[in-house]
Amino acid sequence: MSPIVKFPVAAALLAALVLPAQANQFEFKAAPQTDLNRISRIDRVPGEVGACQYGLKEGTIGVTFCYPAGEGAGPQKPGEYGLVASHHQKEAGVFRVNYRSGEMSVCYVFNDQVVCTPQATSAAPASGEGGEQPAGGESGQRGSGAR
Repeated sequence: MSPIVKFPVAAALLAALVLPAQANQFEFKAAPQTDLNRISRIDRVPGEVGACQYGLKEGTIGVTFCYPAGEGAGPQKPGEYGLVASHHQKEAGVFRVNYRSGEMSVCYVFNDQVVCTPQATSAAPASGEGGEQPAGGESGQRGSGAR
C-alpha cells in the first residue's frame, strides 16, 4: 500500500474512534418517582446536571420546563459522570456518579433549579476524619431530604 493511501485510511480510523465519543456527551435518566414526568440530564465529562419536565399551559399543547444547574449541580472536577435512579417510587432525585472516583451525590429540583449534595464516597474515611451519618443513623433512613 502506498504512503498516500495509508494516510486517508489512518485518518478515517481516527475519525471513527473520535466521533462516537463526542456523540455520548450527555446522558439522560428519568426520575424514579412514578407520578413525575421529569428527566435529568448530565454532561458526562464535567458532571453538570440539569432537568426538564412537561407542563400544561392553557391554550397550548403544553410546554417543556427546564431547570438549570444550581448549587452543587454545576461543573465538577473532570471525570466520567453518569446518572443512576434509585428504585424508590417516591424519590424525585437521581444520583450523580463519577465512575472514575466512585464519588456520588444526589441531585434534585429545588426552587426552580437543580441542586446536588456534596460528592461523597462510601470508602472508609482517612484516620482522624469523622464520616457524616445521614439523618436517621445507620439504618439508612433519611431525614427531611431530597424529595
